[in-house]
Amino acid sequence: MRQYFILFIFGIILAFSSCRTDFDTVASTGNLKFSKDTVYLDTVFKNIGSSTYQLKVYNRSKNDISIPVVQLKKGLNSKYRMTVDGMSGNNGKIFNNVTLLAKDSLYIFIETTADITDADPTDFLYTDEIQFDSGSNLQEVALVTLIQDAVFLFPTQNPDGTKEKIQIEGKDVDGFYLAENDPVNGNELIFTKQKPYVIYGYAGVPENKTVTFEAGARVHFHANSGLYVGDKASLQINGTTSATDKLENEVVFEGDRLESLYSNIPGQWKSVLFASGSANHIINYLTLKNAVTGLDFKNPYNTVEIKNTQIYNCLEYGILAQNTHIIGENIVINNVGIASLSCVYGGNYNFAHCTFNNNWTNSSHFAVNLSNKLAGKTPETNPLTQATFNNCIIYGSSTNEFNLDKNLNTAFVYQLNNCLLKFGTTSNPDYQFKTDTEHYNQIILNENPKYYNVSKNQLNIDKTSAAFAKGNPAYIIPKDILGITRTSPPDLGAYQSKDFPK
Repeated sequence: MRQYFILFIFGIILAFSSCRTDFDTVASTGNLKFSKDTVYLDTVFKNIGSSTYQLKVYNRSKNDISIPVVQLKKGLNSKYRMTVDGMSGNNGKIFNNVTLLAKDSLYIFIETTADITDADPTDFLYTDEIQFDSGSNLQEVALVTLIQDAVFLFPTQNPDGTKEKIQIEGKDVDGFYLAENDPVNGNELIFTKQKPYVIYGYAGVPENKTVTFEAGARVHFHANSGLYVGDKASLQINGTTSATDKLENEVVFEGDRLESLYSNIPGQWKSVLFASGSANHIINYLTLKNAVTGLDFKNPYNTVEIKNTQIYNCLEYGILAQNTHIIGENIVINNVGIASLSCVYGGNYNFAHCTFNNNWTNSSHFAVNLSNKLAGKTPETNPLTQATFNNCIIYGSSTNEFNLDKNLNTAFVYQLNNCLLKFGTTSNPDYQFKTDTEHYNQIILNENPKYYNVSKNQLNIDKTSAAFAKGNPAYIIPKDILGITRTSPPDLGAYQSKDFPK
């Protein structure tokens, strides 16, 4: 009998629960709230999918509501796609009877893939709206995307579905050789500022050819892509000074994700790789960002000139030079996983007014690494005939930012003159910066250069810096990396000091 009574009571409770109206929904009255009134999807290249962006929709009322329709204004023809609380609706464009509980919210995720022809020809913007409900209850959230036209360079696809290959260091990799008379792009060995370039795979420079990058050229590399300067081939980067921080006259190498989320992420593309036997490289006013290794030299044939160049956010090295002869002026490198500058297997190097900094997030890194050996090579050692640093800054977030890796049976010649250097206390005879005058002269040790904003790669200094007016006029480069005339005695590093904005 007691069991029947319990079942009776349970039935009554269930009946009352089924009659409750607070589980029923009411129609939306147009009082939804949104996390933003416009969703900007950043810049994308034509026909390249965007990142996913988020919109949050709030129901502030005490009632569960039903939104009759959530849709893109352009309907099934829209170039945007959505998911609404995990639902894909009708092709990601139209959703019917969307429930939103009282005092709750839902997420909408938005993406786009659009062609330049879809955009407004006056401003290259592609727009649409997300509509909630209709009629007098209609609410809208705008969607805006800048579509950028580009020249796309990529390996051809073979009939069997495989991609065109080129050989790099004895390995076949996805890639192609730039052509002087391509039927679509014309002369692919000359990069202009007319349109940005997007490279898939490795773009190779053929033997005895020169690839030239004119002032203002923009080159974007897809994941696992890069530039390969082959045997007897040359690279010429002809950037110039810019009047604004948009670097309008510099040549810029970076990844192909234009969204701000990707602006400082290392390792988005591979490297600029210079083959053994490549020759006659001149790099002036290049800004290179977010590679695995920025400039990777494999014993080029003759002297490389690198001037007024910035390299940031590389997963392994900013410059990796193997038995290379480099003349470097006004170079800035920061935030690199292993070493900002690594000169290995000997070579000949002369750097003046350079800022080699490394604020990588872990401590196992260097700003400068010098070595006259390389494992796996035959022979394993090679002479370092010269490594001179004049009026430079070698600094960073690690205790020791300068590293010497010597084989004592092979030449290892180096000298630092008038440099600001970060290095902890040691009894190692290789690092006696105050008493070893053969290798070190006028070293400022462990004093803060006081960069303007190192986390944003702004390594400018002002008059409060320990590097202010500490340079030797005998080594002066007349203008700094921004084209500003240096005073005498000059400041150390790549930048002439100036007052920072308040």
